[in-house]
Amino acid sequence: MPPASPTTSAMTAAAPAKGGSATRRQIRGSSLLLAGRFLAKGVNFAAQVLVVRALTKGEYGAFAYALSIVALGETVVTFGLDRAVTRFVPIYHERGEYDKLFGTLLMVMGTLVTLGLSLVLALHGLRAPLARVAVGDELAFSLLLVLIFLSPLRAFDTVLTGLLAAFSSPRAIFARKYVLGPGLKLGIVLLLILRRSDVRFLAWGYVVAGLVGVATYLVLLWRLFARERVFELVRRHGVTLPAAEVLAFTVPLLTSDLVYTVMNTADAVLVERFQGTVDVAALRAVQPTAKLNQLVLSSFALLFTPAAARLFARQDRQGVNELYWQNAAWTAVASFPVFVLTFSLAKPITVALYGSRYEQSAVILALLSCGYYFNAALGQNGLTLKVYGRVKYVVLINVAAALLNVVLNVLLIPRYGALGAAVGTFGTLVAFNLLKQAGLAMGTGVRLLDPRYARVYVSVSLGALGLLVVQWAFSPPVVLSVLLAGIVSLAVVRANRALLRAGEMFPELRRLPLARHLL
Repeated sequence: MPPASPTTSAMTAAAPAKGGSATRRQIRGSSLLLAGRFLAKGVNFAAQVLVVRALTKGEYGAFAYALSIVALGETVVTFGLDRAVTRFVPIYHERGEYDKLFGTLLMVMGTLVTLGLSLVLALHGLRAPLARVAVGDELAFSLLLVLIFLSPLRAFDTVLTGLLAAFSSPRAIFARKYVLGPGLKLGIVLLLILRRSDVRFLAWGYVVAGLVGVATYLVLLWRLFARERVFELVRRHGVTLPAAEVLAFTVPLLTSDLVYTVMNTADAVLVERFQGTVDVAALRAVQPTAKLNQLVLSSFALLFTPAAARLFARQDRQGVNELYWQNAAWTAVASFPVFVLTFSLAKPITVALYGSRYEQSAVILALLSCGYYFNAALGQNGLTLKVYGRVKYVVLINVAAALLNVVLNVLLIPRYGALGAAVGTFGTLVAFNLLKQAGLAMGTGVRLLDPRYARVYVSVSLGALGLLVVQWAFSPPVVLSVLLAGIVSLAVVRANRALLRAGEMFPELRRLPLARHLL
C-alpha cells in the first residue's frame, strides 16, 4: 500500500502520541464535546419540559410512544454500520489503507439510503393492517406515520457525527450537534406554544429539524473534504469495499443495539398495550431526565473509540488501560451532580419540573437514574470490548441482557405498569454492565477494577446515600436540597482531584485561583 500522502492534514495528520498523550488529547477533545453536550442537553431538556407541560398526558404519551418506534427504526436503518466509521476509519487511516477507508464510507452511506427508504415505504404501504393490529391508539399511529421519517435522518446524523469524530473535528461536531440541532428543536417547541398548535405540528417540526441537521452535516463534510483535498486521495488510491471485514464485525454487534432497543422500545409498547398512553407518559416524561446521567459517557465515547482503536492498532495495552480508567473516573465524577439530583432528590425535582400530576413518577426517575449512572460510572466497557474485536462475547451478553429485559417487562409491566418497566430497565442495566466489566478481564489489557480508582466509587456512593438520607429524614426545601447537592459534588471533585489529574489534562486551569484550589 502506498505511504500516506502529504497533501492532507486532517486525513494524514501525524499519529497521536502513545499512552498518556493519547489519553490527554482524547479527554481534552471530549471535554469540548462535553461542554457542547451540556449546552445541548440544557436546551433539549428545557424543550422536553415545555412539551410535557404543554400537552395532555394522553397526547404526550402518544408522542413518546411514536418516538420509541422511531428509535427501533433508527437501529434497523443504521444496521450497526455506525461502528464501522468509528472503528475501521481510524484503523485504516493509521495503516495508510485509504482505498479501504473510502470503501467503508461508500458502503455505509449506501446502506443508510437503501434501508431508510425501505423502512418509510414499508410503513406507509402497510399502514392499514398495522393500524388494525399493531397499534391500539389512533393518535399514536398517526404521529408515527410522520415521525418515521426521523429514523433514517437520525441514522445519518449518528454516522456523520462519528465520521467527523474519526477525522478529529470536535469543533464541527460542537457547532452542528450541540448548537444548531437543539436550537431548532427549542424553536419548534416555542412555536408550538405560541401558536397553540397541536401535537401533529410538533411531529412535523421534529422531522424538518432533522432534515436541516443532516443537510448541515453534509455541507460541513463536503467543505472538509474539499479543503483537505480528500477527493484527490480517492483518485490516487481508488476504492476497495472491505465488506467481509466490516460486516463480520458490525453485524454480530447489532445485538448491542438490540439491548437498548428492547429497553427503549419494548417497554413503551408493552406499557401502551397493557396500561395505555397515560402510563407511557408517566414513564417517558422522566426518562430523558434520568438519561442525563449518561451525558458525560456519550460525550467521551465520540473520541474514545478512535483513540482506543489507534492504541489497539499499536498493541499498546498499557495505554488502553490508562485511557479506559481515566475516562471512567472523569465520567463518574462529572456525572455525579446529575446523579444526586435525579436519584437522591428525585421527588422534589420531578414535581418542580413536571408538576404534581407527575409526582408518582419520582420513584421511576430514581430507579432509572440509578441504572443509567451505574452504566456511565463503569466507563466505556462495551466500546473497549468492540475495539478489541471480542465479538462473540459481546453478542452473547447482548442476547442475554435483551432476554432478561423482555422477561422482566413481561412479568412486571402488566401488573405494575410504568413502575414495572423502570424496575426492568434498572435490573437489565446493572446485569449487562457487570457482564461487560467481566469481559474486560479476558485479554483486553484493561483491569477489571483498577485499585487506583476505588476512591472514586466509594466517594460517589457515600455522597449519594448521604443526600438520600437527608432528603428522607428532613425533606428540606428544593433550593436547599440543590445547594447541598452542589456542596457534596464539589467535595467529590476535591477528594478525587489527584486521580483526575486535571492540572495535567487542562494546564490552563492553573491560572484560575478557585479552580486551582479545587482541582
